[in-house]
Amino acid sequence: MSAPDGERSLANASALQAHLRGLGTPEAAAIAARYFKTGPGQYGEGDVFLGIRVPVLRKLAREHRALPTDELVMLLRSAIHEERLLALLILVESVSKANEATKREVYDLYLAHTAHINNWDLVDSSARDVVGGYLHDKDRSPLYRLARSASLWERRIAIIATHHFIARDDFADTLAIAEILLDDRHDLIHKATGWMLREVGKRNEPALARFLRRHAATMPRTMLRYAIERYPADVRKAYLKGEA
Repeated sequence: MSAPDGERSLANASALQAHLRGLGTPEAAAIAARYFKTGPGQYGEGDVFLGIRVPVLRKLAREHRALPTDELVMLLRSAIHEERLLALLILVESVSKANEATKREVYDLYLAHTAHINNWDLVDSSARDVVGGYLHDKDRSPLYRLARSASLWERRIAIIATHHFIARDDFADTLAIAEILLDDRHDLIHKATGWMLREVGKRNEPALARFLRRHAATMPRTMLRYAIERYPADVRKAYLKGEA
Protein backbone atom coordinates (compact mmCIF):
# COMPACT_ATOMS: atom_id res chain seq x y z
CA MET A 1 0.00 0.00 0.00
CA SER A 2 1.26 3.43 -0.81
CA ALA A 3 1.47 5.94 2.02
CA PRO A 4 -0.56 9.16 1.91
CA ASP A 5 1.42 12.18 0.80
CA GLY A 6 3.83 13.34 3.46
CA GLU A 7 3.52 10.20 5.59
CA ARG A 8 5.99 7.47 6.23
CA SER A 9 6.11 4.57 8.65
CA LEU A 10 8.10 5.26 11.81
CA ALA A 11 8.76 1.59 12.49
CA ASN A 12 8.94 -1.83 10.93
CA ALA A 13 7.02 -4.89 12.09
CA SER A 14 9.85 -6.16 14.28
CA ALA A 15 10.15 -2.84 16.08
CA LEU A 16 6.40 -2.72 16.64
CA GLN A 17 6.36 -6.28 17.94
CA ALA A 18 9.13 -5.46 20.40
CA HIS A 19 7.24 -2.36 21.51
CA LEU A 20 4.00 -4.29 22.00
CA ARG A 21 5.64 -6.77 24.32
CA GLY A 22 6.23 -3.99 26.80
CA LEU A 23 2.64 -2.78 26.84
CA GLY A 24 0.71 -5.73 28.23
CA THR A 25 0.56 -7.48 31.56
CA PRO A 26 0.30 -11.21 32.36
CA GLU A 27 -2.86 -10.53 34.36
CA ALA A 28 -4.59 -8.75 31.47
CA ALA A 29 -3.40 -11.43 29.05
CA ALA A 30 -4.93 -14.17 31.19
CA ILE A 31 -8.25 -12.30 31.37
CA ALA A 32 -8.28 -11.81 27.60
CA ALA A 33 -7.47 -15.47 26.97
CA ARG A 34 -10.50 -16.51 29.02
CA TYR A 35 -12.76 -13.86 27.49
CA PHE A 36 -11.90 -14.81 23.94
CA LYS A 37 -12.33 -18.55 24.60
CA THR A 38 -8.85 -19.87 23.92
CA GLY A 39 -9.25 -23.19 25.72
CA PRO A 40 -9.28 -26.62 24.05
CA GLY A 41 -12.25 -26.98 21.72
CA GLN A 42 -13.27 -23.33 22.05
CA TYR A 43 -13.55 -20.96 19.10
CA GLY A 44 -10.30 -19.14 19.95
CA GLU A 45 -8.33 -22.25 20.84
CA GLY A 46 -4.61 -21.63 21.07
CA ASP A 47 -4.68 -17.87 20.56
CA VAL A 48 -2.01 -15.95 22.46
CA PHE A 49 -2.56 -12.58 24.15
CA LEU A 50 -0.22 -9.91 25.49
CA GLY A 51 -2.93 -8.12 27.46
CA ILE A 52 -2.97 -4.74 25.67
CA ARG A 53 -6.01 -2.45 25.74
CA VAL A 54 -7.67 -1.67 22.42
CA PRO A 55 -7.34 2.15 22.73
CA VAL A 56 -3.56 1.70 22.93
CA LEU A 57 -3.62 -0.33 19.71
CA ARG A 58 -5.86 2.21 17.98
CA LYS A 59 -3.38 4.97 18.82
CA LEU A 60 -0.53 2.89 17.41
CA ALA A 61 -2.55 2.21 14.27
CA ARG A 62 -2.98 5.93 13.66
CA GLU A 63 0.71 6.53 14.21
CA HIS A 64 1.78 3.72 11.86
CA ARG A 65 -0.92 3.83 9.19
CA ALA A 66 1.82 4.10 6.55
CA LEU A 67 3.45 0.80 7.53
CA PRO A 68 4.59 -0.91 4.29
CA THR A 69 2.48 -3.82 3.12
CA ASP A 70 5.13 -6.50 3.63
CA GLU A 71 5.68 -5.35 7.20
CA LEU A 72 1.94 -5.23 7.87
CA VAL A 73 1.51 -8.77 6.57
CA MET A 74 4.09 -9.92 9.11
CA LEU A 75 1.84 -8.57 11.86
CA LEU A 76 -1.31 -10.00 10.31
CA ARG A 77 0.23 -13.48 10.21
CA SER A 78 1.45 -13.31 13.80
CA ALA A 79 0.47 -15.85 16.45
CA ILE A 80 -0.12 -12.92 18.83
CA HIS A 81 -3.70 -11.67 18.89
CA GLU A 82 -2.87 -8.01 19.49
CA GLU A 83 -0.40 -7.97 16.61
CA ARG A 84 -3.08 -9.22 14.24
CA LEU A 85 -5.53 -6.69 15.64
CA LEU A 86 -3.01 -3.88 15.18
CA ALA A 87 -2.51 -4.91 11.55
CA LEU A 88 -6.27 -4.81 10.96
CA LEU A 89 -6.64 -1.44 12.65
CA ILE A 90 -3.87 -0.11 10.40
CA LEU A 91 -5.78 -1.43 7.39
CA VAL A 92 -8.89 0.41 8.57
CA GLU A 93 -6.88 3.59 8.98
CA SER A 94 -5.35 3.16 5.54
CA VAL A 95 -8.73 3.04 3.75
CA SER A 96 -10.37 5.93 5.61
CA LYS A 97 -9.31 8.52 3.03
CA ALA A 98 -7.76 6.28 0.40
CA ASN A 99 -8.13 6.29 -3.36
CA GLU A 100 -9.86 3.43 -5.16
CA ALA A 101 -6.65 1.60 -5.97
CA THR A 102 -5.56 1.51 -2.33
CA LYS A 103 -9.01 0.38 -1.18
CA ARG A 104 -8.86 -2.47 -3.67
CA GLU A 105 -5.37 -3.42 -2.56
CA VAL A 106 -6.43 -3.50 1.09
CA TYR A 107 -9.61 -5.44 0.28
CA ASP A 108 -7.66 -8.09 -1.65
CA LEU A 109 -5.06 -8.35 1.10
CA TYR A 110 -7.80 -8.75 3.71
CA LEU A 111 -9.63 -11.53 1.90
CA ALA A 112 -6.35 -13.34 1.24
CA HIS A 113 -5.73 -13.48 4.98
CA THR A 114 -9.09 -14.43 6.48
CA ALA A 115 -7.44 -17.44 8.13
CA HIS A 116 -5.69 -14.94 10.40
CA ILE A 117 -8.82 -12.84 11.06
CA ASN A 118 -9.94 -15.50 13.44
CA ASN A 119 -11.80 -14.04 16.37
CA TRP A 120 -14.92 -11.92 16.62
CA ASP A 121 -13.15 -8.71 17.68
CA LEU A 122 -10.78 -8.96 14.70
CA VAL A 123 -13.75 -9.26 12.34
CA ASP A 124 -15.86 -6.62 14.04
CA SER A 125 -13.11 -4.01 14.07
CA SER A 126 -12.37 -4.32 10.36
CA ALA A 127 -14.96 -5.97 8.10
CA ARG A 128 -17.35 -3.03 7.91
CA ASP A 129 -14.73 -0.55 6.71
CA VAL A 130 -12.43 -2.75 4.66
CA VAL A 131 -14.92 -5.14 3.02
CA GLY A 132 -18.20 -3.23 3.19
CA GLY A 133 -16.49 0.05 2.41
CA TYR A 134 -14.94 -1.35 -0.76
CA LEU A 135 -18.05 -3.17 -2.00
CA HIS A 136 -20.59 -0.45 -1.33
CA ASP A 137 -20.76 0.62 -4.98
CA LYS A 138 -19.78 -2.73 -6.53
CA ASP A 139 -21.02 -6.24 -7.10
CA ARG A 140 -21.63 -7.72 -3.67
CA SER A 141 -21.61 -11.37 -4.65
CA PRO A 142 -18.34 -11.94 -2.70
CA LEU A 143 -20.34 -11.44 0.50
CA TYR A 144 -22.68 -14.27 -0.44
CA ARG A 145 -19.75 -16.60 -1.04
CA LEU A 146 -18.37 -15.67 2.37
CA ALA A 147 -21.79 -16.21 3.96
CA ARG A 148 -21.79 -19.79 2.69
CA SER A 149 -18.18 -20.47 3.72
CA ALA A 150 -17.19 -23.33 5.99
CA SER A 151 -15.20 -20.75 7.97
CA LEU A 152 -17.03 -19.27 10.95
CA TRP A 153 -15.01 -16.09 10.60
CA GLU A 154 -15.71 -15.64 6.89
CA ARG A 155 -19.42 -16.01 7.60
CA ARG A 156 -19.14 -13.36 10.30
CA ILE A 157 -17.22 -11.08 7.92
CA ALA A 158 -20.09 -11.39 5.43
CA ILE A 159 -22.78 -10.12 7.79
CA ILE A 160 -20.66 -7.53 9.64
CA ALA A 161 -19.48 -6.01 6.34
CA THR A 162 -23.09 -5.03 5.62
CA HIS A 163 -22.98 -2.59 8.53
CA HIS A 164 -21.44 -0.15 6.06
CA PHE A 165 -24.52 -0.45 3.85
CA ILE A 166 -26.97 -0.16 6.76
CA ALA A 167 -25.45 3.18 7.73
CA ARG A 168 -26.40 4.38 4.24
CA ASP A 169 -30.00 3.08 4.48
CA ASP A 170 -29.25 0.13 2.22
CA PHE A 171 -30.66 -2.99 3.86
CA ALA A 172 -31.22 -5.54 1.12
CA ASP A 173 -27.93 -7.41 1.48
CA THR A 174 -28.11 -7.51 5.28
CA LEU A 175 -31.56 -9.09 5.11
CA ALA A 176 -30.60 -11.51 2.36
CA ILE A 177 -27.44 -12.65 4.12
CA ALA A 178 -29.35 -12.92 7.40
CA GLU A 179 -31.67 -15.37 5.65
CA ILE A 180 -28.69 -17.44 4.53
CA LEU A 181 -27.43 -17.54 8.12
CA LEU A 182 -30.74 -18.50 9.74
CA ASP A 183 -29.68 -22.14 9.85
CA ASP A 184 -26.13 -21.46 11.04
CA ARG A 185 -25.21 -23.52 14.08
CA HIS A 186 -22.72 -21.15 15.71
CA ASP A 187 -23.72 -18.76 18.46
CA LEU A 188 -21.26 -16.13 17.23
CA ILE A 189 -23.12 -16.00 13.92
CA HIS A 190 -26.47 -15.78 15.70
CA LYS A 191 -25.19 -12.82 17.72
CA ALA A 192 -23.66 -11.01 14.74
CA THR A 193 -26.73 -11.50 12.57
CA GLY A 194 -29.10 -10.39 15.32
CA TRP A 195 -26.93 -7.34 15.89
CA MET A 196 -27.07 -6.35 12.22
CA LEU A 197 -30.83 -6.91 12.14
CA ARG A 198 -31.14 -4.62 15.15
CA GLU A 199 -29.09 -2.00 13.29
CA VAL A 200 -31.53 -2.29 10.38
CA GLY A 201 -34.39 -1.75 12.82
CA LYS A 202 -32.79 1.41 14.19
CA ARG A 203 -32.99 2.99 10.75
CA ASN A 204 -36.03 1.26 9.31
CA GLU A 205 -38.23 -0.54 11.82
CA PRO A 206 -40.76 -1.72 9.19
CA ALA A 207 -37.97 -3.55 7.33
CA LEU A 208 -37.02 -5.40 10.51
CA ALA A 209 -40.68 -6.10 11.32
CA ARG A 210 -41.20 -7.68 7.90
CA PHE A 211 -38.17 -9.90 8.38
CA LEU A 212 -39.41 -10.95 11.81
CA ARG A 213 -42.88 -11.76 10.52
CA ARG A 214 -41.31 -14.27 8.15
CA HIS A 215 -38.65 -15.73 10.40
CA ALA A 216 -39.13 -14.98 14.12
CA ALA A 217 -40.81 -18.32 14.80
CA THR A 218 -37.92 -20.37 13.46
CA MET A 219 -34.78 -18.23 13.76
CA PRO A 220 -32.24 -19.05 16.48
CA ARG A 221 -33.33 -17.62 19.84
CA THR A 222 -30.08 -15.73 20.35
CA MET A 223 -30.41 -14.11 16.93
CA LEU A 224 -33.98 -13.12 17.74
CA ARG A 225 -33.06 -11.71 21.15
CA TYR A 226 -30.35 -9.53 19.65
CA ALA A 227 -32.63 -8.36 16.84
CA ILE A 228 -35.47 -7.27 19.17
CA GLU A 229 -33.30 -5.84 21.94
CA ARG A 230 -34.60 -2.29 21.45
CA TYR A 231 -38.27 -3.28 21.46
CA PRO A 232 -40.42 -2.70 24.59
CA ALA A 233 -40.36 -5.55 27.11
CA ASP A 234 -43.89 -6.71 26.32
CA VAL A 235 -43.14 -6.88 22.60
CA ARG A 236 -39.92 -8.80 23.22
CA LYS A 237 -41.78 -11.26 25.40
CA ALA A 238 -44.42 -11.77 22.73
CA TYR A 239 -41.79 -12.50 20.10
CA LEU A 240 -39.95 -14.94 22.32
CA LYS A 241 -43.20 -16.75 23.15
CA GLY A 242 -44.16 -16.87 19.49
CA GLU A 243 -47.15 -14.61 20.03
CA ALA A 244 -46.05 -11.53 18.08
